[in-house]
Amino acid sequence: MNQKNLTISCFFLIILPLLAGCKTQSEFQNRADLTLRAIYHHYATKENHLLRETYPFNEEYTASYLSDEEQAKRKNPYSYLWPYSGTLSAATALYEISKEKKYADILQKKVFPGLEEYFDTQRTPSAYASYINSAPQSDRFYDDNIWIGLDFTDLYLLTKDKHYLEKAKSIWKFIESGTDSKLGGGVYWCEQKKRSKNTCSNAPGAVYALKLFEATADSSYFHQGEKLYHWTKENLQDTDFLYLDNINLSGKITKWKFPYNSGQMLQAACLLYKLTGKESYLNDARNIAQSAYSYFFRDFTATTGKTFKTLKNEDPWFIAIMLRGYIELYNIDKNNLYINAFRENLNFAWEYMREDNGLFNKDWTGKTKDDSKWLLTQAALSEMYARLAVLK
Repeated sequence: MNQKNLTISCFFLIILPLLAGCKTQSEFQNRADLTLRAIYHHYATKENHLLRETYPFNEEYTASYLSDEEQAKRKNPYSYLWPYSGTLSAATALYEISKEKKYADILQKKVFPGLEEYFDTQRTPSAYASYINSAPQSDRFYDDNIWIGLDFTDLYLLTKDKHYLEKAKSIWKFIESGTDSKLGGGVYWCEQKKRSKNTCSNAPGAVYALKLFEATADSSYFHQGEKLYHWTKENLQDTDFLYLDNINLSGKITKWKFPYNSGQMLQAACLLYKLTGKESYLNDARNIAQSAYSYFFRDFTATTGKTFKTLKNEDPWFIAIMLRGYIELYNIDKNNLYINAFRENLNFAWEYMREDNGLFNKDWTGKTKDDSKWLLTQAALSEMYARLAVLK
């Protein structure tokens, strides 16, 4: 081979993988965008900025995740706060990775007007209630508010718009009101039923506080985040490094393991490592990441004959929150083992979990179809495609 041909060959060896990576990034952003569009096409209402919780819309739908059985039994024409907040996360992720005005417009013209329908100023501190204000008063959950506060903090870090920071700080005051000295600290799950302190309020609470420290340089946020991290580790970590669901005031632990709980402790450990440089936090993160990979993924052979590590049939939103932790770790060590596993699953999901109407089923093997498509599932898929779009 002459020198000219060698040079050309080397050029293509270098540039083709880069072009393939760019194609993947663009493709994943497009998938996130199409899924967000599908949400507004199928779940939007004509009378306001609120969304339905299911597609097709079912007036008899009963939410299974509320603490108040009477509230859960009510007929509700609109989504509860938790599923609605998924659209905030999806649109925020798309805006963050693209900086495109159209996503800022979606936030300003669609997401925020609907979100404020849930904002309760009748009780103090003000916070988001689990259902809209025009309905009978509903419970307020600390974890629901944390997910929203995290998005507002991320929007501030992205735009430096002080309105977002004020929202994030205001929500944090509500989270602080959900702490006391029982069980040695920690955040409760529900304001009206302070019976347990859950990983789903404490782990993301740690992430939230640490991000507020990044946004404000106020050390009180750092200390609160570090304290929540250690409280959760001491009270709810299992021997396999993964996290159990909650501990009640009698000290009894509910031993369910969900991806988002461990994923948020993974993210918190990474943030603490970045802020302190302490190797112990990085070791914590790597232990959680390896154990969660073993626990929440499994060997799978598709009908095409392709074999890969598929996600177990956990709710896609739980997976989306877990992915945030793995991305935080990837940004530190650039080990793409875990990110590639998520990418493979999301490529498979696009082909085999997604239906012609643009909505996704929940079964990661693609075998089971859902008669009813949950709003939060669609928002989670949009968020995951967006977050993976910028990873090489």
